Amino acid sequence: VQLQASGGGLVQVGDSLRLSCAASGRSFGGYAVAWFRQTPGKEREFVAVIRWNGGTTKYSDFVKGRFTISKDYAKNMVYLQMNKLTPEDTARYYCAAGTPILSSMSSDRSYAHWGQGTQVTVSS
Repeated sequence: VQLQASGGGLVQVGDSLRLSCAASGRSFGGYAVAWFRQTPGKEREFVAVIRWNGGTTKYSDFVKGRFTISKDYAKNMVYLQMNKLTPEDTARYYCAAGTPILSSMSSDRSYAHWGQGTQVTVSS
């Protein structure tokens, strides 16, 4: 499956953005789809994940209550709604698809398919 992330941009503190992850080549069926983010010089960090079948979600502590991950079966898309953005959310955001076990859903090593990323910059 090929992934395409989009929706990033330059916003102000407190603004919202919605990132999209589109799949091509096949559907997301059977996969968990996750968002990770990375800033230069830092390791990639887990943001959120959703199972395509069943809808189980998991969030990192630093986005709970602000970000929401969702899916659209008809469009074969996964979204990351990001609210109340802060400068600390500035990063390149990547979507990924894989078949992680429950205990490994936040590990980037659990995901075999990655998109190219989309840049989110939050200006103060």
